[in-house]
Amino acid sequence: MKKQSGFTIIELVIVVVILGFLAVTAIPKFLDLTDQAKQANIEGMAGGFATGVSLVRAQWEAEGRPQDDSDRNSVSYDGTQLLLTTENITDGIRPGYVVGLNNGAVLGGSFTSQNCLEVWNNILQQPPELTDDIDTLNAESSMSYFASKSGDSADTLCHYYLKESLNRDGSGLYINPSNATDVGNSFTYQPATSSVIVYVQN
Repeated sequence: MKKQSGFTIIELVIVVVILGFLAVTAIPKFLDLTDQAKQANIEGMAGGFATGVSLVRAQWEAEGRPQDDSDRNSVSYDGTQLLLTTENITDGIRPGYVVGLNNGAVLGGSFTSQNCLEVWNNILQQPPELTDDIDTLNAESSMSYFASKSGDSADTLCHYYLKESLNRDGSGLYINPSNATDVGNSFTYQPATSSVIVYVQN
């Protein structure tokens, strides 16, 4: 008869204990990688966005500050005619920063969240899909970002939120962040000064 060999119960217990130690030390690091990826995502998008705003302004300056037929600051950027801010020293609005395609140059009531979408889609190369409608964000899996607008005149801000970092309700649907900077990972764009600020929560 052949003698059968195998693991003893002590050997199996030792292997299980070692695997337990590895799991305890490794799993938190893998969980942390998800948060780091979300942070890197928003910081990368904000950096690319700020670069795009600067490039539009630089092209406008290089071309001698051109204007459209309505005497508004405008420049053709990568084949698209973009509208830029109109200077208003009293209100603190500097000239030459992108506001969209057709309106919003003075950052008044005509500047809406649609302008924020237009800026995003026209200064970034192959940008991730975004929407300013929370229902569309929840319905369309292709959407990666949510955009909204707050403020008026020099205080006008475009808010851009990473979808995966937003809070969800009991049904698993994403909740509208309502322009909050302490919800999810986001960045803001202030057309009056070209300021881009990143906010990281998770």
